[in-house]
Amino acid sequence: MMKLRGVYAPVVTPFDKNENIDFKILGSLIDFLLEKGISGFVPGGTTGEVYAYTHQERLDVFKFFKDHNNGRAHLMAGVNSGATRDVIMYAESAQKMGYDSLMVAVPPYSRPNQKELLSHYIDVVRSVDLPVILYNFPWRAGTEVGMEVLEGLLPYKNVLGLKEASSDLSRVLEIKVQFGDRYQIVCGSDDQAFDYFAWGTECWIGGAASCLPEHHVAVLDAASGGDLVGARMAMEKVLPVLKNMESGSYTQKVKLGCTLRGFNVGAPRRPLLPLDADQQPAFETLFMNTVRGL
Repeated sequence: MMKLRGVYAPVVTPFDKNENIDFKILGSLIDFLLEKGISGFVPGGTTGEVYAYTHQERLDVFKFFKDHNNGRAHLMAGVNSGATRDVIMYAESAQKMGYDSLMVAVPPYSRPNQKELLSHYIDVVRSVDLPVILYNFPWRAGTEVGMEVLEGLLPYKNVLGLKEASSDLSRVLEIKVQFGDRYQIVCGSDDQAFDYFAWGTECWIGGAASCLPEHHVAVLDAASGGDLVGARMAMEKVLPVLKNMESGSYTQKVKLGCTLRGFNVGAPRRPLLPLDADQQPAFETLFMNTVRGL
């Protein structure tokens, strides 16, 4: 069974002033993240603004990551969409391109019940041979990947686990108690990362890794090496900026952070707007102090 280890980045999407994808800057950002120790990429993630892509842009971004990465890091395609048939189509496309795994969130807006969600996941999982990571983010999706769904997916061995972003650590422990090591837990609650690692999680998919990669890697590397004191100290350094990002305007702040590190990734695609001017100075100060303080 594939074991997910390391920090994976759902990389931001650079846009030019006309909201076109700037692939040159994207390539430079990918190279930078690899130099800083990132182990994997998740094209098609929320921080990449996948919800604002066209169909063709999704496929173009998948192909660009595959070509530019050139085997240097794990590639996990974010294949979520509003209809099961579309998720299957993106999953099959990622498999044909040679991706390593898939991340499948709860379909947005429709709010399926647990029976419907289980049926959805079974159809997606059966359509491909790739390992699948579920994504539980009920605040955004409106529906939780519940225990009923996890129970129903037990026979499907290519379902490796789930990225947990509920901010409910007790749920993580409940999954461990009920299912043991059957499902790998991936940290998706950035401000609780240390707690996840203390309980044995070895993979972190964090949007802020686009702009603070070495800080994420420092926390996870220390914890994976058994140095929980060092991991806690590294977490204490990055926690204030992570909590600031989680407080609101997350994508805007991650993109601003990338710009502060020399990558002109542009503003978010509408309907999102850049971070309000009156919020920028405080965030920039906090962010740069975090960068210098590593």
